[in-house]
Amino acid sequence: MKLPTSPFTVTDWSKVSPTTHPGEHGEAIWRTLNIGDLRVRMVEYSPGYLADHWCDRGHVLYVLKGELDSELRDGRKFKLTAGMSYQVSDYGDAAHRSSTATGATLFIVD
Repeated sequence: MKLPTSPFTVTDWSKVSPTTHPGEHGEAIWRTLNIGDLRVRMVEYSPGYLADHWCDRGHVLYVLKGELDSELRDGRKFKLTAGMSYQVSDYGDAAHRSSTATGATLFIVD
């Protein structure tokens, strides 16, 4: 990931307008800051959330609260809890998708 040229920016996430993204089950609430091709997000998954797609985009994802299940298309599964992260590049491994039984709050840079 190459960070685009930008000024020093402080973000008060409570003031970033949320957008709702339905999953196959549940929903994701995104608060998004776009800086050129860089996307920085605070994401809240509702309990019972299951993504509606397999994703090949690279991310740096950090779990702030709750539990996140990450499944790779090749069958591997990972449980992340608060304080854990994953990193994957664009098309860097099998496509992945997220789910959570209990809900989760994430910080994602991609």
